Amino acid sequence: MLTKIKLIVHSVFGKLNYLYFCCPNLYFFKMKKIQMVDLQGQYEKIKDKIKPAFDHVLDTAYYINGPEVKGFQQDLEKYLDVKHVIPCANGTDALQIAMMGLGLKPGDEVITVDFTFAATVEVIALLRLTPVLIDVEKDTFNMDIDALKKAITPKTKAIVPVHLFGQCANMEEILKVAKEHNLFIIEDNAQAIGADYTFRNGTKKKSGTMGNVGTTSFFPSKNLGCYGDGGAIFTNDDDLAHTIRGIVNHGMYKRYYHDVVGVNSRLDSLQAAVLQIKLPLLDSYCDARRNAANFYNDAFAKCDKIETPVTSDFSTHVFHQYTLKLKGIDRDALHKHLLDKGIPNAIYYPVPLHKQKAYQDSRYKEEDFKVTNELCKTVISLPMHTELDHEQQQFIVDAILEFCN
Repeated sequence: MLTKIKLIVHSVFGKLNYLYFCCPNLYFFKMKKIQMVDLQGQYEKIKDKIKPAFDHVLDTAYYINGPEVKGFQQDLEKYLDVKHVIPCANGTDALQIAMMGLGLKPGDEVITVDFTFAATVEVIALLRLTPVLIDVEKDTFNMDIDALKKAITPKTKAIVPVHLFGQCANMEEILKVAKEHNLFIIEDNAQAIGADYTFRNGTKKKSGTMGNVGTTSFFPSKNLGCYGDGGAIFTNDDDLAHTIRGIVNHGMYKRYYHDVVGVNSRLDSLQAAVLQIKLPLLDSYCDARRNAANFYNDAFAKCDKIETPVTSDFSTHVFHQYTLKLKGIDRDALHKHLLDKGIPNAIYYPVPLHKQKAYQDSRYKEEDFKVTNELCKTVISLPMHTELDHEQQQFIVDAILEFCN
């Protein structure tokens, strides 16, 4: 009887994003508000550490390049098992600075994927490099290796694999292609920090540490997010690290002496303080996301209209996003159905990059983007974060299955 009443309440009060169940004795039942990313809930668990860390920065007034920045840099180097981490202002800067550090010149071709956030191609265009967009795999949504091989020309100088939604692209094959053609690899690791890649010989590497240089974002909603903007670049190349350290600070190694053309891109001490506290929790955050993903996977297992995320054999998945691929379902109608019930959801990405006004090019042919074009019509991402509980997830699942049936 209680289950039936709760189902009715779900239907009636879904738009409010919480449930109220009234009994004769005036007992009230309440479900926590569902959020796409629950940063408030995550903060509540660590605020006793965050507040004194902020107070220390404010008391010392080392707002830029304070000890927290250096400390976080060293902690992240240890976590990633990489020689050099260079913090910067955001993930987009990280990509741009990495390309500047490699000495890429206007007109050089840089290959990346069509199915990703615009920042990846944005920086290529800003530097007057030539973006070359290619299709992705239909199961992992990551770079298609055959498409990569076909896209290489004498002008190709770099590859930017995007570790989309939380798992690594096929780096062993990408590294092989890059070595054969003497190309740089810049890993866009904004969505997969914490993921592990296993090579065929058993060697393991952290995402973002396998190419010439890796980049990441610490935007608040990321698996490792700060409370504003932030980013980092990482590499095992000593010379490249030296160049990048100059670029992020106006090209200076000595104050007021500008040795290279640079930018102003620094991680501030307050954000570094947050990241120092959250980095030791990153693996547990990723585990919580995996547990939430497993709940979704089990719940949708018998629905032939829903394809749940595929995890590659060579990579762990840290589920920055939990993205379904729909079959025979009106995705936009489901999107509205969920919003009507107070369930946040998102479409990553509704328009492929090659169709965006800023990046259209006569070189592109629609038949070369079959997978991306299909994904843009059929994918939908569900709430995914460290604070999801089973009751919330069951409410989300019930709403989706209701629509599918």
